[in-house]
Amino acid sequence: MVKTYADLYLDARKAMLPTDGMYASNMARELLCAASGKTPEAIVADRALYASEEICRRTEDYVRRHLQGEPIAYILGQWDFYDMTLTVTPDVLIPRDDTMAVTDLAIKKTMYLEQNPRVLDLCTGSGCIGLAIARRVKDAKVTLSDVSQAALRVAKKNVTDLKLTGRVTCVPVDVTKPAAPFLGKFDLIVSNPPYVTTAEMEQLDPSVRDFEPHLALHGGTDGLDFYRAITKNCLSALRPGGFLALEFGMGQENAVCAILQAAGCEILELREDNSGIVRAVLARFGEETL
Repeated sequence: MVKTYADLYLDARKAMLPTDGMYASNMARELLCAASGKTPEAIVADRALYASEEICRRTEDYVRRHLQGEPIAYILGQWDFYDMTLTVTPDVLIPRDDTMAVTDLAIKKTMYLEQNPRVLDLCTGSGCIGLAIARRVKDAKVTLSDVSQAALRVAKKNVTDLKLTGRVTCVPVDVTKPAAPFLGKFDLIVSNPPYVTTAEMEQLDPSVRDFEPHLALHGGTDGLDFYRAITKNCLSALRPGGFLALEFGMGQENAVCAILQAAGCEILELREDNSGIVRAVLARFGEETL
């Protein structure tokens, strides 16, 4: 049954009030805009007009998915991070504000590297960190890598959409295996690897546990498997004196720093997120050759 845009909005808002409360109005507007392809201003202007059956069906489907707990980013198919609008699918994690800390660290360090620095983004997912670096550091050459081919397809789309194909490439890399020689040497490796412990996986919010890729979340029994793998297998891809910028979970900073130091890295800086939680580390591996 077709409805006016006003009725579509009111019905969506009513359906979401019990779960979204004060945010139901904004959520209804956002889902209706996504379903119709109209701006909020156009929705208001067209409120008395009848929407097509396809728009009505799509809006009701979006509301149903939201009420079932699916993250809004997957429903919309995109999410904003670091002034970029990125494609996201259930094959990649949704970029979060937590990741701003490691992104800030990596951008700051890359800005002070020599001309045309090479940056490797491991476990890239949507490519959000590496793409933010490429956008801020105009001469950086960035390689996005992931073991998931589905994730790399998302990253490649974001590279194309942001018009960064001249400086950003995507390659498959499994950090649990030695880095392939063809990768060459990088000035900086950055990563937001999986770091959720086995016990924590069961306690995750259903919107994360039931919808986001476990491959990008689960970091082993203690959450540290991928930090051990990166230091074991990927340091060979760093030039002497190269840098690592890594994100980690709440309370993992001491353990991650110990892993880095055992691998011959010097801890340079720890960075907090916007909530005051230590979330990222910058380290240097070995000594720079003259």
